[in-house]
Amino acid sequence: MPKYLNFVATWNWWFRYVFSHAGLKPTTTDLGDGTVIHCWVPKAHTYSKPNLLLIHGLGANAMWHWGDFISSLIPHFNVYVPDLVFFGDSYTTRPERSEAFQARCVMALMEAQGVVKTMSIAGISYGGFVAYSMAAQFRERVERVVLCCAGVCMEDKDLEEGMFLVRSLDEAVSVLLPRSPEKMRELMRLTFAKPNYKAVPSCFLNDFIHMMCTEHFQEKKELVQALHHGRKLSDLPKITQPTLIIWGDQDRVFPLELAHRLKRHLGEKAQLAILKNAGHAINGEKPKEMCKHMKSFLVDPLPSRKQFVKSQQ
Repeated sequence: MPKYLNFVATWNWWFRYVFSHAGLKPTTTDLGDGTVIHCWVPKAHTYSKPNLLLIHGLGANAMWHWGDFISSLIPHFNVYVPDLVFFGDSYTTRPERSEAFQARCVMALMEAQGVVKTMSIAGISYGGFVAYSMAAQFRERVERVVLCCAGVCMEDKDLEEGMFLVRSLDEAVSVLLPRSPEKMRELMRLTFAKPNYKAVPSCFLNDFIHMMCTEHFQEKKELVQALHHGRKLSDLPKITQPTLIIWGDQDRVFPLELAHRLKRHLGEKAQLAILKNAGHAINGEKPKEMCKHMKSFLVDPLPSRKQFVKSQQ
């Protein structure tokens, strides 16, 4: 008999129930090049609905990042929620580690699922890097883009010049991919505006690390390293799709300056929503407000620009 309830396994079960009850089913697609992608897809695709792709960030599988949003988005969209390569049941034998490779894998998945019309994409943190790359590579396929706390405009020199709380890439990896309860609490302090890490028992944190952070650790480390390698704003293409940028005003992973930098980079095509009293994990801290902005932007064909300038909630 276990001495305590396995918190992570219980939440995994709950998220599977939520996704299934909302009308999604899990699928595994072999792309034929050594890459396998797991994805939640509609049990019945409705051709009159637009398509929406939700891309998760680091730290857990797709269910944990998007579980609070599914029931609100399903009535409006055909929703697809993949696990990126090296997360959940997705993996590859190929050596590529860039967000551009992840983007090509996700697009190949959508094509394999028969999604031939345009789609909108929302990405959280690392998933925002992938979403941005998809919009840049497949301009005719991607209609609208939502980027949530995704520092795609960062440069290598930002780390050297002290923009981030971590002082080196190795330190960033040790926090973003925690391997001990202490590092897990440090990650919570970094990602939440009001973390409650002291209330979480170490046994629960160890369960999370074991189930979410242990497998493919080296590959995930290489994903993080690839984000920073030779990164310059001058090399970042300007996506042309209407784009909504959502950011927490107390983000300590990707400081708010990166949101303003991205808005300046994209110009009139982009709108910025700033959520007050929120850190990096806005999907966990402010899911209702984040979902409200997403729906207004994605459902309304002509959203008001003023609505997204700044959230007062």
